[in-house]
Amino acid sequence: MMFVANSCLAQIIFGSCTIGMTLFTLQNDLKQIWYYNSFCHFLGYYGYVVTALQNCSYLLPAIYRYFVVVYPNRVLWQSVKIQMSLICLTWIFAFVYPIAFLFTGDIVYNVDNQICQMTLKLSFPIIYMAFCAYMMPVSMIMFIYFKLVQYVREISKHITPVNTLSRAKLELKMVRRIVILISILLILGLPYTIFIFMSFFNSAPKYHFRIAYIFINVSFLLVIITLYTFTEPLKTSIMKRFNSRPNAILPTIT
Repeated sequence: MMFVANSCLAQIIFGSCTIGMTLFTLQNDLKQIWYYNSFCHFLGYYGYVVTALQNCSYLLPAIYRYFVVVYPNRVLWQSVKIQMSLICLTWIFAFVYPIAFLFTGDIVYNVDNQICQMTLKLSFPIIYMAFCAYMMPVSMIMFIYFKLVQYVREISKHITPVNTLSRAKLELKMVRRIVILISILLILGLPYTIFIFMSFFNSAPKYHFRIAYIFINVSFLLVIITLYTFTEPLKTSIMKRFNSRPNAILPTIT
């Protein structure tokens, strides 16, 4: 539940960032404002932070389940202290890795898209951002998933206690759900990825950021629905709140 809470918090922050970007763009479009302010630069930095924060929030439970299955006797790695330390490290990483963009002038105001982002082109900042926010956490999740698949297949061939094998399959199922979440983000983030690759060889379309963020906003909604569907304790808690009714107070007849 600690990792679930971390993922939900990351989604809330991600949602607030996308809403802020959308409102900023809408306001500038309606008022025909063609200049940026400090809030625009902060939103650009904030967008890179929450993207890494979201993807790393899925990486942590995958790492945890890997150690639970492969190294069940190493209780230290399963302790609350270690889990909290890893969560804190991911938050520090998410806020630190893009901070240089604010001082190097890489985050600029794009007039056509009414947004502050790094210009899409073949450059070190773009590759560095893509690696930290997308490639590293996603590739590690995929690697953990395939290692767990191999491990479960291997122990299935040997004489293994039934409870150990069932536990391994259960944890593998949970990691598979994380892979589904990542797949949603990758599929709906494909336009953004395509525009990045296009910028390496040619210029991206004029309204590339507007198009990309439509898909990103849709992915946010689907991820929230998927988290609710896959997380039974969260679903049960929400359903109890909706199904609960205040007790009716009937007048006493004397």
